[in-house]
Amino acid sequence: MMKNEQFLRISRLLGESAISSLHTKTVTVVGLGAVGGMALESLVRSGVGKVRIVDFDTIGITNLNRQILATYDTLGSEKTHAAKERVKVINPSCDVEVLPLFVNNESVHRIFEGKETDLVIDAIDSLSPKVALLAYAYNANVPVISSMGAALRRDPFLVRKADLMDTWGCPLAKQVRYRLKRKGVGRGIDVIFSAEEIRFTYKDPSEEEHADFNERISSTGRRRNVLGSLPTVTAIFGQHLAHLALTKLLGEAELTGVEVFNARR
Repeated sequence: MMKNEQFLRISRLLGESAISSLHTKTVTVVGLGAVGGMALESLVRSGVGKVRIVDFDTIGITNLNRQILATYDTLGSEKTHAAKERVKVINPSCDVEVLPLFVNNESVHRIFEGKETDLVIDAIDSLSPKVALLAYAYNANVPVISSMGAALRRDPFLVRKADLMDTWGCPLAKQVRYRLKRKGVGRGIDVIFSAEEIRFTYKDPSEEEHADFNERISSTGRRRNVLGSLPTVTAIFGQHLAHLALTKLLGEAELTGVEVFNARR
Protein backbone atom coordinates (compact mmCIF):
# COMPACT_ATOMS: atom_id res chain seq x y z
CA MET A 1 0.00 0.00 0.00
CA MET A 2 1.45 3.34 -1.05
CA LYS A 3 1.33 6.19 1.45
CA ASN A 4 -0.88 8.88 -0.05
CA GLU A 5 0.89 11.59 1.92
CA GLN A 6 4.08 10.86 -0.02
CA PHE A 7 2.38 11.97 -3.24
CA LEU A 8 0.29 14.80 -1.78
CA ARG A 9 1.96 17.51 -3.83
CA ILE A 10 1.28 15.61 -7.05
CA SER A 11 -2.34 14.90 -6.16
CA ARG A 12 -2.82 18.58 -5.29
CA LEU A 13 -1.70 19.41 -8.82
CA LEU A 14 -3.11 16.55 -10.91
CA GLY A 15 -5.82 15.12 -8.65
CA GLU A 16 -6.26 11.88 -6.73
CA SER A 17 -7.35 9.99 -9.83
CA ALA A 18 -3.99 10.65 -11.50
CA ILE A 19 -2.07 9.25 -8.54
CA SER A 20 -4.38 6.24 -8.31
CA SER A 21 -3.79 5.60 -12.01
CA LEU A 22 0.00 5.87 -11.70
CA HIS A 23 -0.02 3.36 -8.84
CA THR A 24 -1.41 0.77 -11.29
CA LYS A 25 1.15 1.40 -14.05
CA THR A 26 4.20 -0.64 -15.02
CA VAL A 27 7.09 1.10 -16.76
CA THR A 28 10.11 -0.70 -18.18
CA VAL A 29 13.34 1.34 -18.19
CA VAL A 30 16.08 -0.03 -20.42
CA GLY A 31 19.45 1.59 -19.77
CA LEU A 32 20.26 2.93 -16.30
CA GLY A 33 22.94 5.49 -17.09
CA ALA A 34 22.72 9.24 -16.71
CA VAL A 35 19.47 9.57 -18.66
CA GLY A 36 17.72 6.35 -17.68
CA GLY A 37 18.66 6.63 -14.02
CA MET A 38 17.25 10.14 -13.81
CA ALA A 39 14.06 9.12 -15.64
CA LEU A 40 13.61 6.20 -13.26
CA GLU A 41 14.07 8.47 -10.26
CA SER A 42 11.33 10.87 -11.33
CA LEU A 43 8.88 8.11 -12.24
CA VAL A 44 9.29 6.46 -8.83
CA ARG A 45 8.89 9.82 -7.06
CA SER A 46 5.75 10.40 -9.17
CA GLY A 47 4.09 7.24 -7.86
CA VAL A 48 4.47 4.67 -10.65
CA GLY A 49 3.50 1.36 -9.07
CA LYS A 50 5.92 -1.01 -10.74
CA VAL A 51 9.20 -0.58 -12.59
CA ARG A 52 11.13 -3.13 -14.59
CA ILE A 53 14.78 -2.15 -14.89
CA VAL A 54 17.15 -3.51 -17.53
CA ASP A 55 20.92 -3.01 -17.81
CA PHE A 56 24.04 -5.17 -18.05
CA ASP A 57 26.61 -2.68 -16.77
CA THR A 58 28.32 -1.87 -13.50
CA ILE A 59 28.94 1.56 -12.01
CA GLY A 60 32.39 2.96 -12.77
CA ILE A 61 34.30 6.00 -11.62
CA THR A 62 33.61 7.95 -14.83
CA ASN A 63 29.88 7.70 -14.03
CA LEU A 64 30.22 9.88 -10.93
CA ASN A 65 29.99 13.18 -12.79
CA ARG A 66 26.43 12.68 -14.01
CA GLN A 67 24.70 9.43 -13.05
CA ILE A 68 22.31 9.61 -10.11
CA LEU A 69 22.97 5.98 -9.20
CA ALA A 70 26.73 6.56 -9.02
CA THR A 71 28.33 7.33 -5.65
CA TYR A 72 31.57 6.16 -4.11
CA ASP A 73 29.48 3.65 -2.15
CA THR A 74 28.03 2.11 -5.32
CA LEU A 75 31.22 1.90 -7.40
CA GLY A 76 31.51 -1.61 -8.85
CA SER A 77 27.85 -2.43 -8.18
CA GLU A 78 25.55 -3.68 -10.90
CA LYS A 79 23.41 -0.77 -12.04
CA THR A 80 20.26 -2.84 -11.69
CA HIS A 81 21.16 -3.63 -8.06
CA ALA A 82 21.93 -0.01 -7.22
CA ALA A 83 18.74 1.12 -8.94
CA LYS A 84 16.56 -1.33 -7.04
CA GLU A 85 18.04 -0.23 -3.73
CA ARG A 86 17.48 3.43 -4.59
CA VAL A 87 13.88 2.81 -5.64
CA LYS A 88 13.16 1.03 -2.37
CA VAL A 89 14.52 3.82 -0.17
CA ILE A 90 12.39 6.35 -2.07
CA ASN A 91 9.18 4.31 -2.20
CA PRO A 92 9.24 0.90 -0.46
CA SER A 93 5.83 0.08 -1.94
CA CYS A 94 7.04 0.31 -5.53
CA ASP A 95 7.39 -3.14 -7.09
CA VAL A 96 10.79 -3.61 -8.77
CA GLU A 97 11.69 -6.30 -11.29
CA VAL A 98 15.35 -6.59 -12.24
CA LEU A 99 16.73 -7.91 -15.52
CA PRO A 100 20.54 -7.78 -15.91
CA LEU A 101 20.75 -8.00 -19.69
CA PHE A 102 22.86 -6.79 -22.60
CA VAL A 103 20.32 -5.94 -25.28
CA ASN A 104 20.87 -7.18 -28.81
CA ASN A 105 18.84 -8.87 -31.54
CA GLU A 106 19.15 -12.24 -29.81
CA SER A 107 18.28 -11.14 -26.27
CA VAL A 108 15.74 -8.34 -26.71
CA HIS A 109 12.76 -10.72 -26.63
CA ARG A 110 13.48 -11.41 -22.94
CA ILE A 111 12.34 -7.89 -22.08
CA PHE A 112 8.90 -8.51 -23.55
CA GLU A 113 7.99 -12.21 -23.48
CA GLY A 114 5.43 -12.97 -20.79
CA LYS A 115 5.75 -9.46 -19.40
CA GLU A 116 3.04 -6.83 -19.37
CA THR A 117 4.14 -3.22 -19.39
CA ASP A 118 2.33 0.03 -20.00
CA LEU A 119 5.37 1.76 -21.46
CA VAL A 120 8.99 1.06 -22.39
CA ILE A 121 11.61 3.77 -21.95
CA ASP A 122 14.69 3.37 -24.14
CA ALA A 123 17.68 5.05 -22.53
CA ILE A 124 20.33 2.91 -24.23
CA ASP A 125 23.38 4.83 -25.41
CA SER A 126 24.60 2.38 -28.09
CA LEU A 127 23.25 2.28 -31.64
CA SER A 128 22.68 -1.42 -32.36
CA PRO A 129 21.03 -2.30 -29.01
CA LYS A 130 18.84 0.81 -29.29
CA VAL A 131 17.65 -0.17 -32.77
CA ALA A 132 16.98 -3.74 -31.63
CA LEU A 133 14.82 -2.54 -28.73
CA LEU A 134 12.87 0.06 -30.70
CA ALA A 135 12.19 -2.28 -33.61
CA TYR A 136 10.97 -5.06 -31.32
CA ALA A 137 8.69 -2.75 -29.33
CA TYR A 138 7.29 -1.15 -32.48
CA ASN A 139 6.52 -4.50 -34.11
CA ALA A 140 5.01 -5.86 -30.89
CA ASN A 141 2.77 -2.76 -30.56
CA VAL A 142 4.25 -1.94 -27.16
CA PRO A 143 4.32 1.82 -26.42
CA VAL A 144 7.92 3.02 -26.39
CA ILE A 145 9.70 6.36 -26.04
CA SER A 146 13.39 6.97 -26.50
CA SER A 147 16.32 9.23 -25.72
CA MET A 148 18.72 10.16 -28.48
CA GLY A 149 22.29 11.38 -27.91
CA ALA A 150 22.90 13.42 -24.76
CA ALA A 151 26.70 13.24 -24.74
CA LEU A 152 28.80 16.01 -26.32
CA ARG A 153 26.05 18.58 -25.77
CA ARG A 154 26.65 21.76 -23.81
CA ASP A 155 23.32 23.60 -23.94
CA PRO A 156 20.31 22.12 -22.10
CA PHE A 157 18.03 24.76 -23.64
CA LEU A 158 18.37 23.04 -27.02
CA VAL A 159 16.78 19.78 -25.84
CA ARG A 160 13.60 19.01 -27.78
CA LYS A 161 10.77 16.47 -28.12
CA ALA A 162 9.63 15.12 -31.49
CA ASP A 163 8.65 12.03 -33.40
CA LEU A 164 11.86 10.20 -34.27
CA MET A 165 11.18 10.75 -37.96
CA ASP A 166 11.05 14.54 -37.44
CA THR A 167 14.32 14.99 -35.51
CA TRP A 168 17.20 17.10 -36.77
CA GLY A 169 20.78 17.88 -35.81
CA CYS A 170 21.37 14.61 -33.92
CA PRO A 171 23.76 12.11 -35.58
CA LEU A 172 22.51 9.24 -33.40
CA ALA A 173 18.89 9.94 -34.32
CA LYS A 174 19.86 10.00 -38.00
CA GLN A 175 21.46 6.57 -37.75
CA VAL A 176 18.56 5.16 -35.73
CA ARG A 177 16.06 6.50 -38.27
CA TYR A 178 18.00 4.98 -41.17
CA ARG A 179 18.25 1.55 -39.59
CA LEU A 180 14.65 1.47 -38.40
CA LYS A 181 13.31 2.49 -41.80
CA ARG A 182 15.17 -0.46 -43.31
CA LYS A 183 13.29 -2.66 -40.81
CA GLY A 184 9.94 -1.19 -41.83
CA VAL A 185 9.54 1.00 -38.76
CA GLY A 186 7.73 4.28 -39.38
CA ARG A 187 6.27 7.12 -37.34
CA GLY A 188 4.99 6.77 -33.82
CA ILE A 189 8.09 6.77 -31.61
CA ASP A 190 8.42 10.00 -29.63
CA VAL A 191 11.96 10.88 -28.60
CA ILE A 192 13.95 13.41 -26.62
CA PHE A 193 16.86 14.82 -28.61
CA SER A 194 19.15 17.83 -28.87
CA ALA A 195 19.23 20.17 -31.86
CA GLU A 196 22.68 21.40 -30.82
CA GLU A 197 25.53 21.30 -33.33
CA ILE A 198 28.19 18.90 -32.06
CA ARG A 199 31.77 20.11 -31.73
CA PHE A 200 33.73 16.86 -31.61
CA THR A 201 36.52 15.12 -33.51
CA TYR A 202 36.27 11.35 -33.28
CA LYS A 203 39.37 9.40 -32.26
CA ASP A 204 39.97 5.70 -32.05
CA PRO A 205 39.32 4.63 -28.43
CA SER A 206 42.95 3.50 -28.07
CA GLU A 207 44.19 6.98 -28.99
CA GLU A 208 42.16 8.90 -26.41
CA GLU A 209 43.74 10.53 -23.37
CA HIS A 210 43.24 8.18 -20.38
CA ALA A 211 42.34 5.41 -22.85
CA ASP A 212 42.20 2.83 -20.04
CA PHE A 213 38.95 4.42 -18.90
CA ASN A 214 37.19 3.80 -22.20
CA GLU A 215 34.26 1.52 -21.52
CA ARG A 216 34.02 -2.12 -22.51
CA ILE A 217 31.02 -3.19 -24.54
CA SER A 218 29.45 -6.27 -22.91
CA SER A 219 31.73 -9.28 -22.69
CA THR A 220 33.36 -8.84 -26.08
CA GLY A 221 36.27 -6.85 -24.72
CA ARG A 222 35.83 -4.15 -27.35
CA ARG A 223 36.12 -0.61 -26.07
CA ARG A 224 34.24 2.53 -26.97
CA ASN A 225 35.02 6.16 -26.33
CA VAL A 226 34.04 7.75 -23.05
CA LEU A 227 32.34 10.79 -24.55
CA GLY A 228 32.31 14.12 -22.76
CA SER A 229 29.05 14.96 -21.02
CA LEU A 230 27.56 17.40 -18.54
CA PRO A 231 25.22 16.52 -15.66
CA THR A 232 23.17 19.63 -16.46
CA VAL A 233 22.38 18.21 -19.91
CA THR A 234 21.96 14.49 -19.22
CA ALA A 235 19.67 15.26 -16.27
CA ILE A 236 17.45 17.39 -18.51
CA PHE A 237 17.23 14.52 -20.99
CA GLY A 238 16.19 12.19 -18.19
CA GLN A 239 13.61 14.58 -16.78
CA HIS A 240 12.14 15.27 -20.21
CA LEU A 241 11.94 11.52 -20.81
CA ALA A 242 10.20 10.97 -17.47
CA HIS A 243 7.72 13.77 -18.16
CA LEU A 244 7.02 12.36 -21.61
CA ALA A 245 6.39 9.00 -19.95
CA LEU A 246 3.92 10.54 -17.50
CA THR A 247 2.18 12.24 -20.41
CA LYS A 248 1.83 8.88 -22.17
CA LEU A 249 0.51 7.25 -18.98
CA LEU A 250 -1.95 9.97 -17.94
CA GLY A 251 -2.77 11.77 -21.19
CA GLU A 252 -1.73 15.01 -22.86
CA ALA A 253 -4.42 17.08 -21.16
CA GLU A 254 -3.05 16.35 -17.67
CA LEU A 255 0.53 17.42 -18.29
CA THR A 256 0.61 19.86 -21.19
CA GLY A 257 0.76 23.53 -20.25
CA VAL A 258 -0.13 26.68 -22.15
CA GLU A 259 2.38 29.51 -22.31
CA VAL A 260 1.17 32.85 -21.02
CA PHE A 261 1.09 35.59 -23.65
CA ASN A 262 4.02 37.97 -23.26
CA ALA A 263 2.85 41.46 -24.19
CA ARG A 264 6.43 42.80 -24.04
CA ARG A 265 7.56 40.78 -27.03
